[in-house]
Amino acid sequence: MPTEHDVLIIGSGASGGMVAHTLTRKGIKCLMLDAGPQVDFERHRVLKPVYELPYRGFGRPGRFPHVTQANEFNANVWADEQQNPYTYDPNDPYYWVRVRLIGGKTLMWGRASWRLSDYEFKCKDHDGFGDNWPLEYKDLAPYYDRVEPLFRVSGRKEGLAQLPDGVFLEDSSRDSSSVQRFIDAARRMNIPTTKQRRSTGQLASSVNLLLPDALATGNLTIVPNAVVREITTDRTTGLANGAHFVDRRSRQDYHVKARVVVVGASCLESARLLLNSGLANSSGVLGHYLFDQTYTKNIVQCIVPEARGGKGGRTLMGGGGYVVRFRNLQAREKKFLRGYAYDFGSGGTPSPKYFPLYGQALQKKVAEVSGAAFSMTAMGEVLPRFENHVRINKDVKDAWGIPALHIQHRYTDNENEMVKDAMNVAEELCRGAGFEILAKHSQMVPPGESIHELGACRMGNDPKRSVLNRFNQSHDIRNLFVVDGSAFVSGGSQNPTLTILALALRASEYLAEQMRTRSI
Repeated sequence: MPTEHDVLIIGSGASGGMVAHTLTRKGIKCLMLDAGPQVDFERHRVLKPVYELPYRGFGRPGRFPHVTQANEFNANVWADEQQNPYTYDPNDPYYWVRVRLIGGKTLMWGRASWRLSDYEFKCKDHDGFGDNWPLEYKDLAPYYDRVEPLFRVSGRKEGLAQLPDGVFLEDSSRDSSSVQRFIDAARRMNIPTTKQRRSTGQLASSVNLLLPDALATGNLTIVPNAVVREITTDRTTGLANGAHFVDRRSRQDYHVKARVVVVGASCLESARLLLNSGLANSSGVLGHYLFDQTYTKNIVQCIVPEARGGKGGRTLMGGGGYVVRFRNLQAREKKFLRGYAYDFGSGGTPSPKYFPLYGQALQKKVAEVSGAAFSMTAMGEVLPRFENHVRINKDVKDAWGIPALHIQHRYTDNENEMVKDAMNVAEELCRGAGFEILAKHSQMVPPGESIHELGACRMGNDPKRSVLNRFNQSHDIRNLFVVDGSAFVSGGSQNPTLTILALALRASEYLAEQMRTRSI
């Protein structure tokens, strides 16, 4: 492996993959380091009956205490928490969910592909809280336009300012009658709904849609099992000149050099790497303004009465959609800032936990409502706050001797009031559709569990109040870029991956031009 390259890319997920896809096609030689191995789908993905698994599919207790998505069927995907520890205040738990494989979290994402709007990019102008992004929707729209066809995003155009339309594969599928009843109930309350917008490309991952094209140019070298511990700088110029990494298996230390360093290791890991490297923090902002999105799973659980006793059928039950943000758009109207959205789905069977029965009576009840469920999950915007931050805990190290991250994050009254409102509106919508409410609640999952962690390396025009400029370039070190979700200034209630991809594409083309003109 050559020891010097044009661009060093740290991370192979959505952002790192997009950088490689863009730069290599412009003839730029790139080296990509990723902490995980290459997935061999032929060897690592097999079908087994549950009875052959030692824990019958549930997984060994305690292995992934903060990864609620983990089970024995997918345990080889998630980062081992014993090898990759982190800390938090016991009173404020944080669930850091990681994938350390080539392709990163794009191997497991839900493929929801929403654009942000100027309600997010210019949030301070709208309600006075926080900071605006150093760009507007019109600046990123051309890049959204190019990412959506690449990932084959399906959806329906609605003409809503808070959820901009895109370049979609038109979703013209018909709604079941239960879904249509719900949509009609929302329309009576002046609440907008739409089809889900999802990436439908071949598995829609970096491994399938970005890295193959980059490798085909001959300009990309991928080094798996490379746990990066420090970005290095030239003592004379102060510019980034490469990185130290540890081989995951042999524990041997290596150093590679590059003209430019691009960090796309995912939000928290990128912040950890910069903090451990002691770089890009003249502002004192690095690590601060961490946020995600609230998730309230099954905020209401309902029964469609006509579907009881197996009478649902495909015309009555099935399908789902998305309730678009509707709060605080024209003026502040509630006890909280910003807004929330919902996923909703028709079909399936409610959990037995909703029925105060046992034994044969419980079995009979569950059989009666089989296939008759209608449920909603709420996703709410979290306000970025300086006090929500990460820092290095030098007393705790990972399996490769690298100091771990301490995460300090808690939700506030704003998020709590938002979720209460979301619960009440969800109930009203479902009653309006003629559904029977089994249960409702306003208990958010712990911060981090949504796997939408953002911020901690925010962009901005003022170097004293931000880490990156509007092109994801470090204010302090001009040949250092950070291209993942850590650059976000605010996040909305929309899933962030499409925006991460668009920002990475934009930053990559800016970087290529800077390299062409020898500005970097």
